[in-house]
Amino acid sequence: MPQRHSKNNNDLAFFTYDEKKKLGYGTQKERLGKDSIKPFDACSLCLKPFIDPLCCQKGHIFCKECILECLLSQKKDIQRKLAAHTSQLKQEKDEEEEKLMLQKARELDAFDQQNHGALPQYSNKNFNRDKTGFHGANSVKTTSYEAEALRTMKAFWLPSATPEAPVKVNAPSTSTTCPEGKENLKMKSLFSIRFTEDTHEEKKASALDKTYICPSCKVTLTNTLSLVSLSSCGHVFCKKCADKFVAVDKVCLVCNKGCKERNMINLVKGGTGFAGHGDNLEANDFKHLGSGSGLGLVRPAMKT
Repeated sequence: MPQRHSKNNNDLAFFTYDEKKKLGYGTQKERLGKDSIKPFDACSLCLKPFIDPLCCQKGHIFCKECILECLLSQKKDIQRKLAAHTSQLKQEKDEEEEKLMLQKARELDAFDQQNHGALPQYSNKNFNRDKTGFHGANSVKTTSYEAEALRTMKAFWLPSATPEAPVKVNAPSTSTTCPEGKENLKMKSLFSIRFTEDTHEEKKASALDKTYICPSCKVTLTNTLSLVSLSSCGHVFCKKCADKFVAVDKVCLVCNKGCKERNMINLVKGGTGFAGHGDNLEANDFKHLGSGSGLGLVRPAMKT
């Protein structure tokens, strides 16, 4: 029985569907595993279990030491950029004043030449030639003009006169930003969060790391659950309990402290430059064939 022609046809000027599949043509999808997702109890900067956690108004969790060091380095960088910008403004002002002085000197020289011509001037006693007053071809002022013209001349064949592109330092923003959400972040907007640790004897003896539970329903907190923190007191609940009890009673279920709807902050699932986050935890790889090469050229997958 003859074999299928579509599977063995290799004399076509284009690739068949089976050949494209073997070369990896098309969109390849892969579900991200547990190792590709940041745990909810890890710092977004050091990617380690947090110590004295602080949370921003967008729900990103950081270690206290990590976020303080990040904000301090941002402030130092802002001060350095402000100093460079101030120095540039001062330099531009000095250059503008120098140009105005040169322009005035040229206008005075032109007025002097128009009234006195090219006649030499002599001193009162020795009748020596005043080099600074003579405006001939060999005068000092003319030489200074030539030096100025040579300095400002745009000549690519002279290394000393090669033009350089001016480096402009724009005025930097004076506000620090969140390293995760890229929104403006101040130290006073951060608040401490408090997780309820599971103190059950069996789980505590078998588990190597700390296990956190919801103080209302006693469910173990994982990355699969949506978490809500109260900025008024810092206690963390699962979203189901927060919507069912906290949002209705307007009070924390642990410390009985009053809270408002704006105090309920949704904690971000995972999310760093090295880990996936959100609900769409799927990596896509788009491939297309190169012209005439037969090799698959890969475009980077969209960040999830």
